[in-house]
Parts: sequence; C-alpha cells; structure tokens
Amino acid sequence: MLTLATTTPGEPEIFASLQGEGPSIGRPVAFVRLSRCNLSCTWCDTAYTWRFEGDNRPHRDGLAFERKANQLVLPEEEVAARIMALGQDRLVITGGEPLLQGAALARMVGLLSGMSVEIETNGTVAPHPALDPLVAQYNVSPKLPHSGNDPAMALIPERLSAWSSEPKAWFKFVIAAPEQVEEVLALAAQYAIAPGRIYLMPEGTDSATLRAREAWLAPLALQNGLRLSDRMHIHLYGDTRGT
Repeated sequence: MLTLATTTPGEPEIFASLQGEGPSIGRPVAFVRLSRCNLSCTWCDTAYTWRFEGDNRPHRDGLAFERKANQLVLPEEEVAARIMALGQDRLVITGGEPLLQGAALARMVGLLSGMSVEIETNGTVAPHPALDPLVAQYNVSPKLPHSGNDPAMALIPERLSAWSSEPKAWFKFVIAAPEQVEEVLALAAQYAIAPGRIYLMPEGTDSATLRAREAWLAPLALQNGLRLSDRMHIHLYGDTRGT
C-alpha cells in the first residue's frame, strides 16, 4: 500500500503535467505525490503532505491540515494503473519524502511498463535496494539552514557522500537569499559535488517573487558555474495542487 497526497478529498494527486523544475524542466511527465515527510521546511509549498492537525512543527503559514481529507492509502496496483492511464513515458515521484515508502514504491514501479522514473528527495533517506535499479534519475534537494530544519537531520554527511557518488543524482538547492549560495558552494566542496550537477532554484510560490530572486540568483549561478532552475509550473498554473 502507498500513502498519497490528495488533490481533493478522496482523489489521489496523480496527474500529467510539464516538469517545472530541475534537469527535466519542460518535459511532459506523469506525477504522483506521496504523503509524509521526515523534515519540515518552514517555506514548504506542499505542507498538506505532512503538517496535519496536531503537528506543531513550524511553518510560515501556520496552517494545519485535516489528515483524512489530505491523505489517501491505495494499493500499489491501483496507483500503477492510474499512472499508466495518463499515457506518459516518464514518471516523477514526489512528496513529501517519497523514499520513506521505498519498498511499496519498488512494488508499484515494478508494475509500470515503458516508463522511466525520476524521484524527488530531500536527500536524507537511502533508496530501497529493490527500488534503486528501477530509477533513472534522482533530484536531490538538500535543505539548507534557512529551511528551519536542524542541519543534523537535514544534512547527513553519510547520505550526502552517497548521493555525491551516485551518477543518477542531480542536486537542487532552494535559495531565498544571496548568502545561501556560499552555503551551497561549501557543501559542494566538502562532498565533491561537481558544479555541473548543481541547480540553484529560487524559493517562492508566485511569479513576482521568483522573478525578483532570479534577478540576483542568475549572475551568481553564472559566476560560480552552477545551473539555474526556474519553477515553471508556478508561472503556468500558480501554487495549486495537481499541476
């Protein structure tokens, strides 16, 4: 069984769209969004996947979501059938933190036919050994201190070293202020992450904020030989579920 996020009560967040971030930006894909996360970013734009009523972990919006309306459990077979019905040749598994459900994901992905798979992860959880051979790409997004997470939980040396040595992994860092680029460069040096594998992405859930931050982030990416990622889906659809 897989625990999924919902678009509306009772409807799993499984949909086709254009990938809005990272190495596959602009590519038509199927998406499945899983529920639950082991971190709690204060600016998280999918807090409905983890900040349920009774969860007091801080978030800038201060919203708490009713679990029954925002979380759904389905058999792996049904999830796979819904994904295949979308008619795409690539699947993006996102969250939440998808790798918390690695064993169930391996069973689900094993039922897919003719699809390559990329997984978006915060980088703190090792891929399940049955899942890893089925994955074409990992989009690893380590959370910097401005996320509000304890670095001891968010930046685990053993995991960062492992991801750095994983040829299928790309790195995507959420940036809200210029000085955070120095933090990225320090991590890249510490864990020998090649600059060409690193994307800088502005934090923001509206076009105006993204554009304003890209104005100073783009020169910093160019100066340091790093890649820049927009959040294309925000410009196209706004901060909405199922897009």
